Amino acid sequence: MYSVFLVIAGLGLLVVGGDFLVRASVGLSFKLKLSKLVIGMTVVSFATSAPELLVSLQAALDGVSDIALGNVIGSNIANIGLVLGITAIISPLAVDKDFYKLNWPMMMLLSFVLYYFLKNDLVLTAFEGAILFVALIVFLIVLIRNSRKSTKANMEEVDESLAVVSNFKIIVWLLIGAAGLYFGSDWLVEGAKKLAAAVGISDYAISVTVIAIGTSVPELAASVIAALKKEKAISLGNLIGSNIFNIASVLGLTAIVKPIVVNPQTPQILSTNIFWMIGFAAILIPLMLIPKRFEIGRLKGFILFGFYIVFIYISLI
Repeated sequence: MYSVFLVIAGLGLLVVGGDFLVRASVGLSFKLKLSKLVIGMTVVSFATSAPELLVSLQAALDGVSDIALGNVIGSNIANIGLVLGITAIISPLAVDKDFYKLNWPMMMLLSFVLYYFLKNDLVLTAFEGAILFVALIVFLIVLIRNSRKSTKANMEEVDESLAVVSNFKIIVWLLIGAAGLYFGSDWLVEGAKKLAAAVGISDYAISVTVIAIGTSVPELAASVIAALKKEKAISLGNLIGSNIFNIASVLGLTAIVKPIVVNPQTPQILSTNIFWMIGFAAILIPLMLIPKRFEIGRLKGFILFGFYIVFIYISLI
């Protein structure tokens, strides 16, 4: 029972901490006179990946790299199967025609590079982590340059009211966010380890399901609320961007701090689950084109969500 409490409390703190960190980051960015475009594509994206980053770092430092890997692989699957699936069921989602020119190929490339790095010697080294992180920096530079040329940059997710927030509030939000993420990640990893031992399943199975869903809760909540309000505050590009950050920044930075080793007791990491992650990413192209082009409608949402339920079932049996 104590382990369940730790997991729930940890998830709650991650949600609260992540929310305050995003607010503080955006407010600080306005103070530094960064454009809304740069804020949305860098600061907000990085801040919303903070829960995954803290959980993975904590897990790697605790010697349970299964949780670090499972968290990212599971979160990437959840972003498409769970978040995109449910959002499309609530309200059909229009797809930007530009999404497959840069974001989608980058997500696929990073997914295959991650598989190669792990399959090669069953470890993601500090050097390989640095390669992933540098690739992210290059990607962001190209993305921002391309977007500046576009007159239709969609930045509704940046709250302009944060432009007038006081310095004191920003500092308080940063402290609350940092504390929430620190204690939330610590409690979540500890609770997940205890829960896995109590129910007799692996740390990895818990991380790829419970923890992955938990760290995707902010994206899910924001997406559902936006869909209910019929707002275009969520897009396929945003979710793909989140998946890119998860691989390149979360696993990249974690590996730089401490190399991530594939546990030989959980072979499904490389034999099954990473292919689920690649498969969920790859299926977006045919879904986008058939039958109605450039739209993820309710039927497609049900298909994605159905596949996600199958994935969860297979992961837990």
